[in-house]
Amino acid sequence: MSERNVEIVALVGSLRKGSINRQLAQVAADNAPAGVRVTIVEGLGDLPFYSEDHDPSIEAQAVLPEGVATLRETVGAADAVLLVTPEYNGTIPAVLKNAIDWLSRPYGAGAVSGKPIGVIGAALGRFAGTWSREDTRKSVGVAGGRVIEDVEVGVQTSTLGEHGVAAAEVVEQVVVAVNRLVDEVTVAA
Repeated sequence: MSERNVEIVALVGSLRKGSINRQLAQVAADNAPAGVRVTIVEGLGDLPFYSEDHDPSIEAQAVLPEGVATLRETVGAADAVLLVTPEYNGTIPAVLKNAIDWLSRPYGAGAVSGKPIGVIGAALGRFAGTWSREDTRKSVGVAGGRVIEDVEVGVQTSTLGEHGVAAAEVVEQVVVAVNRLVDEVTVAA
């Protein structure tokens, strides 16, 4: 790993403060390797749904809604992005999809453009949110992110024991995922 500091931002697709996916993002933050900081981005639920009418990169008279400029700046300044997603009705949660939509603009030069992106998540079903993670990878890839396919953590929440996502095997998987993202940052540096 490079000697420079690596900044990773985590966007969580669940708005519930105690959600398992938020806990999973916190595991990434708490167990980041030396020289790496993982910061959980707050406020995704406060963003209005994406509309070109409110995007000055499309509509010259538009003014970015509150929070969008901050989101774009925060993600744009990061070295990599970790998307942490539950599965809602077999797909990506609207709040995470909306954030990706805002981050994809301006087209070809959005905040995720060319940036290493990892997708992990937890869900109740026996496939541990596979569909949501696949849809999230597809969406952020189309938005211009450089999806790192082998960043793969899918936690089946119905099988979690008393330690939840703090269980050693889950922590180990998350650490491997974060290290894989860091490897992509240092390769690109």
